Amino acid sequence: MARRFDGEKLVIATHNRGKLVEMEALLRPYRVACVSAGELGLPEPEETGLTFEANAELKARAATMASGLPALSDDSGLCVEALGGAPGIYSARWAGESKDFGPAMERVERELVGKSDRRAYFVAVLSLAWPDGHIESFRGEIHGAVIWPPRGKLGFGYDPMFLPTGHADTFGELDPAIRAQVSHRSIAFRQLMAACFGAPPAP
Repeated sequence: MARRFDGEKLVIATHNRGKLVEMEALLRPYRVACVSAGELGLPEPEETGLTFEANAELKARAATMASGLPALSDDSGLCVEALGGAPGIYSARWAGESKDFGPAMERVERELVGKSDRRAYFVAVLSLAWPDGHIESFRGEIHGAVIWPPRGKLGFGYDPMFLPTGHADTFGELDPAIRAQVSHRSIAFRQLMAACFGAPPAP
């Protein structure tokens, strides 16, 4: 049985503004005060794990140990079938130190030249860690295809080149309210909430 979260404050273990905005919005109905690792001046740990789960957990553990507060982390990425699952856990690193995903998307397209299989999926793993070392992790996936050229200015990362199955709009075009219902992060988040938070309080 998963551990229930009964605190009032949570560290969001990210320096990525896009992820922070999305996770704060998902947590808002639960009335949990959120502070980001960036706001606390916490360093970004080196992502040495070989899976999304390992990297999410090491980031959550680093943030909770440094802050003394429970910490929620995310590790996510785009997995392209014809590239053997790349960029996968290296999705952010393909964007370089500047976190410029324009060249990263161009690299995906360049490496797909001559390949007809455009199938891809996004993965998100959310890990919630407590200062005593306990941790809970949840995984969400959404499948679709990568397209070129990228479309849309919404979202972040590889969103403009990802077309989710069953939708005519890319993640870069989808209305944020719709995206929040179908994204890989929201799928993982619903599992986390059901296991560790329960139903949101009444308005």
